[in-house]
Amino acid sequence: MVSYVSALLYGVGGIVVAGMALLVAFQEKLVYVPVLPGLTKSYSITPARLRLLYEDVWLRSSDGVRLHAWFIKLLPECRGPTVLFFQENAGNIAHRLEMVRIMIQRLQCNVFMLSYRGYGASDGYPSQHGIAKDAQAALDHLSQRTDIDTSRIVVFGRSLGGAVGAQLTKNNPDKVAALILENTFTSILDMAGVLLPFLKWFIGGTGSKGPKILNFLVRSPWSTIDIVGQINQPILFLSGLQDEMVPPSHMQMLYAKVASHNRKCIFVEFPNGMHMDTWLAGGDHYWRTIQQFIGNHVPEIKEHESSHDDK
Repeated sequence: MVSYVSALLYGVGGIVVAGMALLVAFQEKLVYVPVLPGLTKSYSITPARLRLLYEDVWLRSSDGVRLHAWFIKLLPECRGPTVLFFQENAGNIAHRLEMVRIMIQRLQCNVFMLSYRGYGASDGYPSQHGIAKDAQAALDHLSQRTDIDTSRIVVFGRSLGGAVGAQLTKNNPDKVAALILENTFTSILDMAGVLLPFLKWFIGGTGSKGPKILNFLVRSPWSTIDIVGQINQPILFLSGLQDEMVPPSHMQMLYAKVASHNRKCIFVEFPNGMHMDTWLAGGDHYWRTIQQFIGNHVPEIKEHESSHDDK
């Protein structure tokens, strides 16, 4: 009996040690994937290939890291909404251009695509602390532009980008008009148990029942579940029910966290949507949902209305 208990304890101890080793050595490689297997870090195409009107934008994050972005405009003087788009964890902004091309057409908007540090042409190495600074630099840049309507900036984040966008939106209630989250996780702490099931007993978010003794090792927790409840701007949740990466229950939990106090939240499911292709699988319904959300919560202010208010 004693030997059995000892063996069990050694086994559990081995799992804990193995989990710690994996987290310390490989967590950034699991969370951030700037280069897809078989591809290079550079952009495979640019907006010019798709005949999009754009400019290369170079920014400095507050800690001095040089960042690259594309600002793609519907028209030279488009006063429609401007979408600040934050991508998933894998690949770079070039891999999202086809989706963005359709977004610009369907939503009649501008799109600002930021390359996180370590991604695309941006310098540095990705981390939660660093990417949060990058996102703030992008928003500050947009807020200072004179060729857009800065009252109509909409943050759109997919997966990891949703965690980035939620934190940015919470920190900038006066600069962000609305937030769109698509297939976003509750936290990396919870995702650790999804990607490596044996870790769920030792790592978890605020709703986890495990001992969470390894949480301190996670350098990029991205705890979106703890942030969305502090957001007062309108939020649109887009959930693909066939998501093979992030369990759809994560999106349901995010919505439940905020809906009790924020009445400007909408949750929409897409039965055939997977992690990366919900925008394709959702078809016309997907784009109409976003279009209606922006129209209702980020309306255009007519010039005569503005003039009347000034009197």
